[in-house]
Amino acid sequence: VQLQASGGGLVQAGGSLRLSCAASGLTFRSAFMGWFRQAPGKEREFVAAISRNSAGTAYADFVRGRFTISKDNAKNTVYLLMNSLKPEDTAVYYCAADPAMILSSMRLPHEYDYWGQGTLVTVSS
Repeated sequence: VQLQASGGGLVQAGGSLRLSCAASGLTFRSAFMGWFRQAPGKEREFVAAISRNSAGTAYADFVRGRFTISKDNAKNTVYLLMNSLKPEDTAVYYCAADPAMILSSMRLPHEYDYWGQGTLVTVSS
């Protein structure tokens, strides 16, 4: 399984970015997908997740209303649209995948079997 994250970069506060994560080697339409982030000196934290059929989504409180996760099964790609970015959103963003989990576990990083390499998002003030 390979997860290739892209779309990070430098943006001013209040701006937007869309992260993409292209997956291969797994049955994407059946996979749960998540985004996590890790800022320097901090632990990896949950950002957003989407269930296999896109019916269920979950967001961390600090991104709710600003970020949107979506899944395109035809392109084997999960997206994270990030609006109203803040300097505290600066981090390396990782996508993760798992073929089977329950909805209540989507926020837990140890529940995901596969991880991408991360893409750096820097928000300047």
